[in-house]
Amino acid sequence: MVTTPFVCLQCRRMLASQTAQRLRTPTAARLFLPSRSYSSGCTDASLQEIPASSRPATAPKPNIDIKHIRKNAALYERNSLERNYKTQSAYPSRIVELFTQWLARQKDGRGLRERSNALRRQIANPASVNGEDLPKEQLIDEARVIKDQLSTIEEEEARLESQMAELALAIPNLTSPETPRGDQPRVLSYINERPDPAQSSSDRVWRSHVHIGAELGLLDFAGAATTSGWGWYYLLDEGAQLEQALVSYALAAVTRQGLGWRQAAPPSIVYSHIAAACGFQPRDQNGEQQVYTLGQSAADVQRGRPELCLAGTAEIPLAGMKADAVLEEVEMPLKRVGVSRCYRAEAGARGVDTKGLYRVHEFTKVEMFAWTRPDPEATAEVFDEMVDMQTEILQALGLSCRVLEMPTADLGASAYRKCDIEAFFPSRRNAERDDDGWGEVTSASMCTDYQARRLATRLRPANSMEKMSYPWTVNGTALAVPRVLAALLENGWDEADMTVTIPECLRPWMDGKEKIGLKRRRQ
Repeated sequence: MVTTPFVCLQCRRMLASQTAQRLRTPTAARLFLPSRSYSSGCTDASLQEIPASSRPATAPKPNIDIKHIRKNAALYERNSLERNYKTQSAYPSRIVELFTQWLARQKDGRGLRERSNALRRQIANPASVNGEDLPKEQLIDEARVIKDQLSTIEEEEARLESQMAELALAIPNLTSPETPRGDQPRVLSYINERPDPAQSSSDRVWRSHVHIGAELGLLDFAGAATTSGWGWYYLLDEGAQLEQALVSYALAAVTRQGLGWRQAAPPSIVYSHIAAACGFQPRDQNGEQQVYTLGQSAADVQRGRPELCLAGTAEIPLAGMKADAVLEEVEMPLKRVGVSRCYRAEAGARGVDTKGLYRVHEFTKVEMFAWTRPDPEATAEVFDEMVDMQTEILQALGLSCRVLEMPTADLGASAYRKCDIEAFFPSRRNAERDDDGWGEVTSASMCTDYQARRLATRLRPANSMEKMSYPWTVNGTALAVPRVLAALLENGWDEADMTVTIPECLRPWMDGKEKIGLKRRRQ
């Protein structure tokens, strides 16, 4: 039996009353580690405040493998540092500390429960217990105090469990052995011919898509700045038609191959807790806004209505489509491709690398998303399939591109492995900065069970004797319109006749046009 230091009955009552009062005091924005009112040989003073979750009660219940984090705290700490998650790198060791405290409370609780059971037996049948000849009223009072102490311990155990879960949720995914460590990507291959490394001295040879679009009447940034601000744009005439052509071609390329990709038209507004479960946080590591959230009235907040946000990618609503759902292993892989408007706050400096269509707040994107069996080979097969389709689309568009294995410093919270494809933009080439003009146009990520665990998406095995598990998820950009459109304008520009050549694969959706030219000559 576990023994605890003797405390008189009156003091026990006073301590229990003080502890209960403290636990009833609400905390608005943060959870604090409670100080203990009984001896355990453990102190909470060294631990900092732990952010509380804003998930509503209706949100999917995440199930993180905290035991794996505890058993591999050094691995998770090193992984977080490699991925530039400095704050989160301290969380694994803090989880170990919290677990030690949880065990201590469990130990104390067992001792109190044994004493409580003994008191119940003595109260029910005083003659059956030897060695304690106390009045029945005193025994009842002691039992009541122990009940209060047990209630306090159970509340603190629950609070410690909640804090461990919140810390575990914030830790990024582990990283694939294929991923380069550091901040430099590895070039895997090139698509179409590599661009001429020599830079022309004529500014009018390599024209920015901003100038080309204005010259041909395809883009209007000034009107959009007046209407919405910096980072928005109007696509006009063939520019608007080109967007629809790109979307139609990408959907056709993905679905026509008979590989099981089914179309979905997802919503653009999602619950913030769904976006967070997918790895998209309202602010980045520097505290800059990344997600547009919808304002709530005071009445909505008071009623506890979940916060909504604009989806930054169709990956979020597609993943959320199976939140709190059970998938069948026999249906794996389950593949979806969807078109949506995407919204990015994209806070940061403005300059030549972000001008025009390259970095905007709202755009159209065709996104691929898949659930697979929790098997590295099966998931890698779908991942490679996505990259192959991205390659085929960009190759048919005639763009010079390179496929990159992205480094740890470039991985988001959910990605286990990530490949980007960069296209050549003449306007981005800068000899002074040793910049050869590449810019990202597509991305594909393997997320293991990171998203499925946070969205409570489970997988029922084909063998009924096996336990349920969590599917792995994969996502990839089939085509992001603005950047690809910008690359087509710059690479298809003919300075001599002031036209842009339309790729052959897009012409069926462009009324058979081969070129986009001036509508009228300027005087």
